[in-house]
Amino acid sequence: MHQSLPDLHWQSGFYELGNDFLTPLHPSPLPSPSLVASSAQVAELIGLDPASFNQQDLIEILSGNHPITRTQPYASVYSGHQFGVWAGQLGDGRAITLGQVAHQQQIFEIQLKGAGKTPYSRMGDGRAVLRSSIREYLCSEAMAGLNIPTTRALAITASPKQVVRETVETASVVTRVAPSFIRFGHFEHFATTGQLEHLQRLADFVISHHFNDILENQNPYLNLFEKVLERSASLVAKWQSVGFCHGVLNTDNMSILGLTLDYGPFGFMDQFALNHICNHTDSQGRYSFANQPQVFHWNLVRLAQALLPLIAKDDSDEAIQVAITALQGVLGQFLPQYQKFYYAIMCSKLGLDLTLQTTEQMSSETIRQSVIEPIIHLLDQQQIDYTYFFRHLADVIENPENPILRDLCIDRTAYDAWLQTYLVFLPQEKRPQIATAMRAINPAYILRQHLAQIAINKAQEGDFSEIKRLQECLAKPFTERPDFADYAQLPPDWAKTLEVSCSS
Repeated sequence: MHQSLPDLHWQSGFYELGNDFLTPLHPSPLPSPSLVASSAQVAELIGLDPASFNQQDLIEILSGNHPITRTQPYASVYSGHQFGVWAGQLGDGRAITLGQVAHQQQIFEIQLKGAGKTPYSRMGDGRAVLRSSIREYLCSEAMAGLNIPTTRALAITASPKQVVRETVETASVVTRVAPSFIRFGHFEHFATTGQLEHLQRLADFVISHHFNDILENQNPYLNLFEKVLERSASLVAKWQSVGFCHGVLNTDNMSILGLTLDYGPFGFMDQFALNHICNHTDSQGRYSFANQPQVFHWNLVRLAQALLPLIAKDDSDEAIQVAITALQGVLGQFLPQYQKFYYAIMCSKLGLDLTLQTTEQMSSETIRQSVIEPIIHLLDQQQIDYTYFFRHLADVIENPENPILRDLCIDRTAYDAWLQTYLVFLPQEKRPQIATAMRAINPAYILRQHLAQIAINKAQEGDFSEIKRLQECLAKPFTERPDFADYAQLPPDWAKTLEVSCSS
């Protein structure tokens, strides 16, 4: 049954932890709000009637202008490492959570990003601009379409209120939805400040709400870390498989549930480059595409350090050493787990999983050394469009004489040699079936930077139609449709000049 937002099944959720974890406060109102975009799919997810987007009352709520009677909004406190350096206390500087709702045995926190100043805003104004809200909204829903764990986006509302970034822009609010917005940084905050009772309460809250299968285990806090590590390894493997760069993988941007969290200077690569940096303020390339798995591991080490007091049976040297050894054992599983997830996905992208068990000469190590790693090297060396290559590889499977990918290469001899090796692993009689399976995992459409920029440019002129069209396309990225053919083309030359930063 669909309901209005105030009539949803609201719960206290994270708010029940109390004022040491958060600051109760209401969003700051925005003048003359209007609806920019909305997701009927996310509305269905939380039990909201999609028809309510037509009502000004909902727009006022999502802009922070009208409180919901049965909720207590808040901003949470956390700390974190930023670009590898301890930054101390941080917190929700421009995000205010309205509360938690339950629907069909699932829970969702509903959060307004850009809702005004909080005690954690530091020097910021607590606002989001239309440009950044559109990027987060579209990418959240694009990632969901790609079956990559992510926070979701319910709506964008806009206001004529001016906000200063690199230029003067207009304010907006994106409504985010997730089972939880708890970050690695929440745990770091209480561990670093020595508030171990609060650290334990936080861990118990996460376990009881999201990992209750480990509640009765002998050491649930170690099991919690195992769960987080596995989800994190799976998430970054999925990012690498679609050419996605996050841009700011600080510990305060790492989800405890393994969700893609905080879309700032992100980007899907066009021309593939292992050392691609999508955040132009990342001058050292700490968060380059190739570094993302390593950074995940580094951040997990920080989380392990935060959880250590809970995992140790007591504060004796012996107990602490036992806990350290246990945590090191779990951390040692990150790379094998990441590689397991990553190479399994790449096998599927290449259609090799269908013949892996039936071809005598094929083994996972053979595939890795002779097919996967060479094609990644070729794409990197020749800077071939990543998404376009894998999508159209199915066409080449069906007809090896098809020049669509060969024409992208400068070193066509290297491509020919790789293709010849690759085709050996694909039985001729299975190739039509393999090509079909490949199209079901290699997207035809991704949120390319220039597509987002076109939507932003039109929106800034008051035309929101491109957002809606892109959203519709990206919801089903594996299904080709003639009316979205322009989205599947190689990017124009001007797309190479686009840059994004932390204000994006």
